[in-house]
Amino acid sequence: MNIKKLNKTFLALVLVTAALGTTIAFSEPGTKDDPLVSLSYLQSKIDELKEYVDRRISEIKEDKPQEAASFEVVELLAGQSIIGGKGTEIILRGGTEKGVGKAIVVASGNDGLSDITEGKDLKNGQEVPLNHLLIVPRDDGRGVYAVTDSVYLVKGDYEIK
Repeated sequence: MNIKKLNKTFLALVLVTAALGTTIAFSEPGTKDDPLVSLSYLQSKIDELKEYVDRRISEIKEDKPQEAASFEVVELLAGQSIIGGKGTEIILRGGTEKGVGKAIVVASGNDGLSDITEGKDLKNGQEVPLNHLLIVPRDDGRGVYAVTDSVYLVKGDYEIK
């Protein structure tokens, strides 16, 4: 075997080993060059994630109202109306001591209220069924008109006219 060839091979082997050693020595754990992760690195990332989640939960709690809206009992005399804001829920519960409650839908044109109980729309002028959940879809003057003295459950923004 030729000594020059052997020296070149040995030199090439030393250079390749030095290059690999340098790469390994200067790479950081957890990078794309060294995908192995130490336990301390993993723990620090978990702690960061916990802090982020806790911060987001506290922000959400601060933005959320403390108490959910509840239904309010509203009594109307014959001839009065409940005009609801967007998303207002209305339920005709019955009449006052003078008789059975009767109401009709009040809306502009053919628009009406969403009858969630039956899954249909009640148009302007239609009679409101007892104990049906009605939702006012828009803030445009929709509501119910009391034909007789009646009692309602209302949740949301409304005005009596």
